[in-house]
Amino acid sequence: MIYSMTGYGEATREVGKKKYNIEVRSLNGKNTDIRFKSNTNLRDKELVLRKLITDMGLRGKFDVNLTISSEGEEDSQINQNVMDRYYKDLMAFAANKSIETGDILQTLIRLPNVVQLGDDKITDDEWGVIAAMAEEAMQKLNSFRKSEGQSLSADLQERVANIREALVAVDQFEETRISSIKERIRKNLNQHLGDEQVDQNRFEQEILFYLEKLDINEEKVRLSQHCTFFLEELAKEKIQKGKKLNFISQEMGREINTLGAKAQQSDIQQLVVRMKDELEKIKEQVLNTL
Repeated sequence: MIYSMTGYGEATREVGKKKYNIEVRSLNGKNTDIRFKSNTNLRDKELVLRKLITDMGLRGKFDVNLTISSEGEEDSQINQNVMDRYYKDLMAFAANKSIETGDILQTLIRLPNVVQLGDDKITDDEWGVIAAMAEEAMQKLNSFRKSEGQSLSADLQERVANIREALVAVDQFEETRISSIKERIRKNLNQHLGDEQVDQNRFEQEILFYLEKLDINEEKVRLSQHCTFFLEELAKEKIQKGKKLNFISQEMGREINTLGAKAQQSDIQQLVVRMKDELEKIKEQVLNTL
């Protein structure tokens, strides 16, 4: 089982006249990167919220949007200092890029920290609500990730199977490949030296030495082993495996490239191209694997 790094979770609560909403979106990333947007000041609670998201989300880029709204107008206010800074920056940018500002007020109102609750300090009761919502949103996000991961896993298994199929197909061209290489070398020698000037015993020795350098059995064995290792890792119960799968796919790429460089046979090289195409798709999917 694998988890996708792409996910979405949301939770809402209504307590008294206040409505609390939290949205969490995740994208792929090498490490954990959390960005907050909120119309209230989290202060010391932000570190606790970050830890909760990190512990439950493990890895990825997280966009967290927390809003608290109230039915009573007296409970909210506009932070004019923040709004003024946004206004100056937006107007300067619009003038520099020759962009029409339009209804800039509507844009300003939606920006973070412009509209705030009258008392922006989070009480212990409010924090209990926010913490419970954050946990619920992360559970939903992970459920989404798991569902997406099932599709990812099926696709990765199919890609690896296609590589294995192409690898098996290489065997049928091995005999003609060797004969073709030997014939090509002999033809070049005869063309430049003539058959009577070629020492046949020395020629056979050199052929054996040359073919040994072009032998692809080791590459085939290692590539097959890497495919098996990839599928075994994919089937493990642990959640975080994207980085390891990425390392294995890199090793698969090395063997495929070496096999293609040594092949010197058009049919095998066509199979190598097919394997490279499947591997590129594997790498794309692995980047989105937790």
